[in-house]
Formats: sequence, C-alpha cells, structure tokens
Amino acid sequence: MTRAEDVAAVVPAFNEEKTVGAVVRALKACPLIGEVVVVSDGSTDRTEEEAVRAGADRLLRLPENVGKGEAMRRGADAVKAGTLFFCDADLLGFSPENAVEILRPVIDGRYDMCTGLRDRGPLLTRIIAHLPLLSGERALRRPVLEGVPPEFLQGFRVEIALNYFCRANGLPYGSVPTRGVRNFRKMEKVGFLRGLAGYLQMIWQIAEAMILVRLAGRKFKARSSKSEESSKS
Repeated sequence: MTRAEDVAAVVPAFNEEKTVGAVVRALKACPLIGEVVVVSDGSTDRTEEEAVRAGADRLLRLPENVGKGEAMRRGADAVKAGTLFFCDADLLGFSPENAVEILRPVIDGRYDMCTGLRDRGPLLTRIIAHLPLLSGERALRRPVLEGVPPEFLQGFRVEIALNYFCRANGLPYGSVPTRGVRNFRKMEKVGFLRGLAGYLQMIWQIAEAMILVRLAGRKFKARSSKSEESSKS
C-alpha cells in the first residue's frame, strides 16, 4: 500500500492570495498526503506569504510566469514521491475529504490517474464526466507525467495531454465527483473583460491541444515505455 510519504501535492499558483491558504490547509489535513509544495508562478501579490502561513512544506518561487503546465513539472521535479496530486490554487470549498476521494483510486491501484469533477449540480456533473477531463485536481502515478512530451506540459495543454497519454497507452483512468467544490472564476478575480479574454485563451489552448496530441500519438507511446522503465530502476 502507498504510504503518505510517497504522495506529494503540487499546487501551481499565480496571484491566488485569496484562496491558496485554504487549499494548502485542506491538503495538509489530508492523511494520504505527505508533502505539500506550492509553486508560485511569478506571483506579484501575497500568494507566497499566504501559502507559507497556511503551512506549505515547501515554496518554489519562479521569477516569472511560465504557465500552469511548466509550473506543475517544476513542482513534480522538486519532490521524490511516486504518486503526485496536482491541485489548482483557486478552489472554493475544497476539503481533505475531496483529496482522499481523488487519491484513493490511484493509491488502491484501480487507476493510473484520477480527476476530480467540480460541483456543477447532479445533472451537469454527470454529463461532464463523459467529456474530456479538464479539472486541475488530479492524482496520478509519476510515470504518467513523465511520459508526456515536454512541449505539451505548457499552459492549459497539460490536462488534455495527460488524458491522452493514459488513453494512448491503455492505462486506466477516470474521475470522481467532488461535492461542494468550485473555482474562483476569472471574472471574479480580474473583471469581466480580462476574465473573458482569459477564458477564450484557455478554450483555444484546449482545442489546439486536442488536435496536436493526436498528431503526436507515436511520440506519446514511445515515451511511455521509457518512463515506465525509469520508474522501475
């Protein structure tokens, strides 16, 4: 059975001073997680101070904003755990129990990756479970991340790339609903116009990634065998 010390939570955060503290406290209270690392992705507000105050075990300060995927990779490189739990820093209502729900299928060996479905009501959450899994709350075995070509660990491409890696290599993955969890929306953070621009950019990156990962299918499979070998050595 996987021990807590072999599970690390990585929280990429860019100017999330209002929510990162509560997220870190929830992760610290999760009995399945041994270490919590916050990656401040060029933050210019009090994100770093709030993360430390909440009890983050480590804080990685990136001097400039490199994007979510790269921040995730750097956080993973900073820990030795074989099981990784990635978690967005802008969550509302996230609890230790939610983290357990997402981690348990991976720790028990049923899934190589499990993603949390944010609460959008019973019907919509059920529908979203059959769409591409885009949530930032996901537990996975380290070889899944290491198998993704580096060029896809960029921005919002990373979630699509992780999904495709599992599918291309026949690895079991899935999702679980996380009741009461939602994110602090972009329009609430930065206003309507900037928030809308951010959403459009995200949608474009996701659509682009869906096309590009399929064109790079062989590259994903080639990296799979290498990452599995490195995890066993």
